[in-house]
Amino acid sequence: MREEDHKSGQGDQPSAQYVEPTSGLGRQLADLAQELHRHEDPQAVMERIVAAAAALVPGAEDATLTRVRGQHVTSAAATDERGRGLDALQDQIGEGPCLDTLFAQEVVRVDDLSTDARWPQLAGRAGEVGLRSMLCLRLYVAGDSLGALDLLAAAPDAFDEESAEVGQLFVAHAATALAVTEQVNNLRIAIASRDVIGQAKGILMERFKITADQAFALLTRVSQERNRKLREVADELAATGQLRQ
Repeated sequence: MREEDHKSGQGDQPSAQYVEPTSGLGRQLADLAQELHRHEDPQAVMERIVAAAAALVPGAEDATLTRVRGQHVTSAAATDERGRGLDALQDQIGEGPCLDTLFAQEVVRVDDLSTDARWPQLAGRAGEVGLRSMLCLRLYVAGDSLGALDLLAAAPDAFDEESAEVGQLFVAHAATALAVTEQVNNLRIAIASRDVIGQAKGILMERFKITADQAFALLTRVSQERNRKLREVADELAATGQLRQ
């Protein structure tokens, strides 16, 4: 062993240690991820995602986060009404870069929406929303819930390879934070539903001197007859003491 190795105590064995991101972008993305994980409301997370994306991705002026609900695409969050209008237009005519991102490609870049032959109907109406450049990135796929982050600009040729690279790094952080927040929120809703259903069952058991299973069966029957969710029926009973059949 060399003398300097002996003195340092290192020898030939490298020591593993965590190195924090040092680049400006890396630090910003790390800070953003921590901030997003502190939010408990999915809507608040989505609003923060589009605001940060518009600020961080080169060339972006506005951003939207689109979600698929049933057969329709809607803006779950947007920095400007122009983005919401573009999402609505794509949903109306059934074509566009956002739809391709959701169902076909993970990244779609548009240099000039008004002349792009891939979506002729949308090209003919692009002037209605005043947006010509787009960079669309699939945000996440979870079950039957699809999402995409759309970066927008009024001028043509606003996005380049750097924009795409930064955008892909951004959605990797954003997707994880949003997925965790939605899981926690769904768990919270499930626990709240269980609690209110338990309250409603207790009211029925006391009022009609019936068992827990019988009380649950009664709630279920009323839910089916009124075509309402079981949670809604239980909420109403717990709040008003009334079970309308």
